[in-house]
Order: sequence, then structure tokens, then C-alpha cells
Amino acid sequence: MNAPWKPGARDMFQAYVCDEASASIVRSVAIEMGWQAEKVYLGGMRNAVQTLSVNTSPQILFVDMSESSDPLNDINGLAEVCEPGTIVIACGQVNDVRLYRDLVASGIQDYMLKPLHSDHLRDALASAQAAFMAPKLDAATGRNHVGVAVIGTRGGVGASTFATSLAWILSDKEKRSTALLDLDLHFGTGALTLDLEPGRGLTDAIDNPSRIDGLFIERAMVRASDKLAILSAEAPISQPMLTDGGAFYQLQEEFRNAFDCSVIDLPRPMLIQFPQLMSEVGVAVVVTELTLASARDAIRILSWLKTNAPQSKVLVVTNKMQANALEISRKDFEQSIERKIDILIPFDARLAAQAAKLGKAFAEVAKGNKAGAAYIEATVKVLASVDESSASTAGKAGAGQSLLGKLSGLKDRLPKGKKALQAEDAQG
Repeated sequence: MNAPWKPGARDMFQAYVCDEASASIVRSVAIEMGWQAEKVYLGGMRNAVQTLSVNTSPQILFVDMSESSDPLNDINGLAEVCEPGTIVIACGQVNDVRLYRDLVASGIQDYMLKPLHSDHLRDALASAQAAFMAPKLDAATGRNHVGVAVIGTRGGVGASTFATSLAWILSDKEKRSTALLDLDLHFGTGALTLDLEPGRGLTDAIDNPSRIDGLFIERAMVRASDKLAILSAEAPISQPMLTDGGAFYQLQEEFRNAFDCSVIDLPRPMLIQFPQLMSEVGVAVVVTELTLASARDAIRILSWLKTNAPQSKVLVVTNKMQANALEISRKDFEQSIERKIDILIPFDARLAAQAAKLGKAFAEVAKGNKAGAAYIEATVKVLASVDESSASTAGKAGAGQSLLGKLSGLKDRLPKGKKALQAEDAQG
């Protein structure tokens, strides 16, 4: 679908049908799928185009073409108001194989004949949901693109440090071409951490989204190494950055074409303002610390991700862990957020200061240290989450070789004291 991004969170599902009988069937199946029956509207194709021209389109759209005199032209008109990534299923009364082929070629997921049957509709919607949640494959290598968003529950928890370190490990240790996108437009530290000038690449992309293509990416990104490139900004604090978010989505698209991995350092305000940034993210890393404020905001962010980014695997990382200086215990924190913490990164002020002085990623300086081991373990879990998502969506097709076997190299790099660290964390 071709429309630019419109502000607002995207619904998982909406339907526009022409008659009450069809609406009743779609509502019942939507409820079975865990979706809202209130998102089924009357009005068919005409109402869909009118509504979505001013509102954000859903992830999965079901539209009735029974009243359409020119189905192909109407589908093209619908494409103009739907954001990229929208999966469309159409239904109608015309039983013509040529029409079916033309509609599928125009970009819709499926075309169903009326009257609708619950079983057929359920299968079609399940296939659409699987297609939406399926990780994107790198066309050249055939392996999953690793798309990660790093979100801090509070300022100062170390989300930017984690994002930079994760990008460094993916590029340096895993030998994967990696893009790091720092979306703190005024105060980002992605380039600063690696002793680089941010340049004007991200600012130019926001000002001129139409310029974004492979050549722009090659010229605009700042190279930290052969495998790691950074796109960030240091916009004047007197200059608000006005954007509808379309540039960010286009950047993500280009990253998938140009890199094996992309890591987004995603500030909370950007998450709220541009929820579509999460639509193509495979893994969301929520970085927190064991404080009451972080527990409160972790609950809110995890709930938001469950609703707005159901395709993303979520990892919770506790940073700056100090066993003797906890505001709340690990057990109480986990009870509050109703899930386990996946990774504990111990606090090491000396290594943090050394990394800042050297202009290197924290994980690079912490090699062989407990904190470094935690970062390696986090990378293993990120890659395993991508593999798990791929396996679950491949289902019966059994497509794709497991990535877990490829992680042995990373696991072997864990220091021998790793078990002791895990024991200490468990007691904490």
C-alpha cells in the first residue's frame, strides 16, 4: 500500500462490509481471533476509502467489493490511502479467475467469494496474521533480517549504551552488516559514544523523505567500521523537527535492503508519537532498572507493546544492577511487571568511564568481564528470538534453517564464570 504514514496507533484489524449478514460472520470470527467486533463497519469499499483517507489504516484490512463496478480501479484507490505494510483481504460476488489473479497481482492477500463462510474466513484471517507477523528475509542471504528496537523505561537507565553495544556485537562478533539508528534527534549519543560526528544524514532524511534510497543511505550514514554504520543527528535545540514519521519508515525499509541487522535507539516520546516505527520490528528490548518509577513505566510500555506491536518478541533487560543498592528487589520487580527479567547487566562505573574516554562501545571495553558476558548473552537471546519468530510463523511449511546452531560461536565466548554470575543473579 502506498499512502504516507498518518499519526496514531494502528488497529490490528478492521473490516468494511456491505450487508449485515456478512458483518455478523466477520464479527464472530474477529472475536475468535481476539480482535474487536466494533471494528467491523458497514459501507464496503466506499466507506473504507473515505475513512482511511483521514485515519490510520489497520494492520489487516477486510473489505467488501460487492458494490464495486470497477474492482481493480477501486483497489488501486484503496492502496493510495493505506499505509505500507497493510495486508488486505477482499470479498465479492464475481467468480472470475482472471479477476482473482489481477487483484492478487495488485497487492491484496486474498479474494473470497460471497456468501462468506466462517471456516474459510477464519483461515484467510489466520494466514494474513501469520504473514503480518512473519520476519522479513534478506533477499541476498535468505536469512532473517534482525530488526531490534531498544526502549528505555526511564532516562538514564542505559538504553543508548545497550543499543550501541548490541550494534557493535552484531557487527564485530557476528560479522553482520549493522545499521544503528539513533532517534533522539536533539540529544542522541549514538555517534558520540563511538567518537564520531553525527553528520546531517538523519536531518536531511527528515527534511526530504523523497531522497531516501540506497544511494542516500550509503552517503548519509557514518561508518564506525566496515560492518557498522550509524545514522543520528544533533539538531539545534531551538529547532523542532517536524515530521509525520514517513522518513523513519522509509529508512527502515532501506535498512532491510542494505543491512543484515538494524538497531533502533527509540526514545519513549518517539514511540508514542510514531507507533508505526514498531510495525516492522522483530525484537523489542525494554531496558530498565530496579526502581519504582522504572517498574511503573515498564508495566505501561510492555502493555503498549502487547497491543501495538504483537509481532515483536520482547526482552526485558535490567541495567546497572547493584546487588547491595536495590530500590526494590528483583522478585518484587518481576511480580510487578508480571514476567521474568531476561538479562541482568551488572553495574561497573570504572568500565563505563573507560569506554567513554576511549570512544568505544561499552561491550567492547567489557570483554571478558561479567558485564561483557551479559551483553553477549543478550545478543544470543535477540538472535534466538528472531529464529523463534521465524519458526513459529513458518509452521507447517518448515521453511528456514534454525539460527540457534549459528549461535554456538557467541555462546563459546561467554566467560567460564558465567554460571556463577547466573547463580548470583538468581539469589538477587
